[in-house]
Amino acid sequence: MLSIEKYQKEFVDYLEKYATVKEPKNLYKPIVYILNLGGKRLRPVLTLMTADIFGCDYKKALNTALSVEVFHNFSLVHDDIMDDAPLRRGKETVHEKWDVNTGILSGDAMLIMAYQLFENYESDVFQSLAKLFSKTALEVCEGQQYDVDFEIRNKVTIAEYLKMIEYKTAVLVGAAMQMGAIVAKATESDQKNIYEFGKNLGIAFQLQDDYLDAFGNPETFGKQVGGDIIENKKTYLYIKAMEFSVEADQLQLYDLYTSESYDNEAKVNQVKQIFETSGALEATKNEIENYTKKAFSVLESLNISEEKKQLLKTFGNQLMNRDV
Repeated sequence: MLSIEKYQKEFVDYLEKYATVKEPKNLYKPIVYILNLGGKRLRPVLTLMTADIFGCDYKKALNTALSVEVFHNFSLVHDDIMDDAPLRRGKETVHEKWDVNTGILSGDAMLIMAYQLFENYESDVFQSLAKLFSKTALEVCEGQQYDVDFEIRNKVTIAEYLKMIEYKTAVLVGAAMQMGAIVAKATESDQKNIYEFGKNLGIAFQLQDDYLDAFGNPETFGKQVGGDIIENKKTYLYIKAMEFSVEADQLQLYDLYTSESYDNEAKVNQVKQIFETSGALEATKNEIENYTKKAFSVLESLNISEEKKQLLKTFGNQLMNRDV
């Protein structure tokens, strides 16, 4: 087994060889740009680590890890267009640096490129990877649609919100791990359990992202802090604040999310204050911890050594203790 940093380095080296500009340059330059913007490379690292955990040379999973990362970045390019987001990882988003049409077309190409990478495997592995990938990609689209729908709905339940983040974010984390297990030809039981571990960790990760969007450090977060509030997203923080608040604060929060009379800075500051005083901030932190523990409990069912289980726990703890 390698360290997390070593998996990251191995993957980035492989990515740099893959992400090259070719003709037509206006199609591929934005692809290379988004793929080289950095980030923790969470999903591909999980793919490589999982292959290794199940006794496979992690290098055999590099193309699968690359597919997961290319797909993830494709979804970011299109999500940023839909959200009209100015920044991604602290840099201009693709549609801001180029234009919307370029973002759409380059994103489309990335989705096809992600599928192409499975062609490097034998037919049975290819089929299993493609089947899981198709299911996951469609769920990610469903999650994005739920997210868009929730912006114009007055009320969203906790159950609906958790389903949305499961589909939009967590299923890809689970799939990244299961794909590593598929390449390693792990048992179906182990594939299912490692998927559940990744999915639950992914939910915890997204809840943490929601928390950081409101309360993270703007110099290190890499995205516009308060962006979810400005876009009127019904996050876990918002839903819990509406549940816990007194009527006056509920009405104020509703007004802040529906009126266009507030400037962004004032809106963000007032909403954050309600998140804190209502107890929604503390409830969100507790839910992050709950899903992290849920992920860890799945590890007991895996047919791997205690040392390898501990490696996965260490990764999970590092992920949940991030502040950027």
